[in-house]
Amino acid sequence: MRQFLFPRRPMSRGVLLLIHFGLQAGLLTYALLWLLPRSPWFGAVEWHLAWPSLALGVGLWLAATLVLRLLIELCLLPHHLANRTGFAPGDMVTRSFERRPAVHDSQAAWTSEARPVETEPSVLGNARVTRPAEPLKPQGSL
Repeated sequence: MRQFLFPRRPMSRGVLLLIHFGLQAGLLTYALLWLLPRSPWFGAVEWHLAWPSLALGVGLWLAATLVLRLLIELCLLPHHLANRTGFAPGDMVTRSFERRPAVHDSQAAWTSEARPVETEPSVLGNARVTRPAEPLKPQGSL
């Protein structure tokens, strides 16, 4: 999903907008060429007989333009997300399951009122570091 939302080389915004404009103009042209012969202005049909097909044609045209707009917005999503400042998708920090407040157990909840802390050795956990850190290597050498 990350590759879908943040492709390595998304299409440029100008190309996407040019494609969008061309497809929208094509849809409008096709809709007009389909609707005008069926309208009372250019055909020998009365309004009460022509309105169902005209309403269906306009409705299908609006649905097609809406779907096209949503597809183009989906293609423009990497550009929208790249221009955001602040919280980036890679900045998510989660806590471990053990540090979450226990809402069902009032004795284990660490968000309730203050209470005395036991000082016996069982309170302290095991050290997470099991070996000393290695010395820092210079940047240029591999």
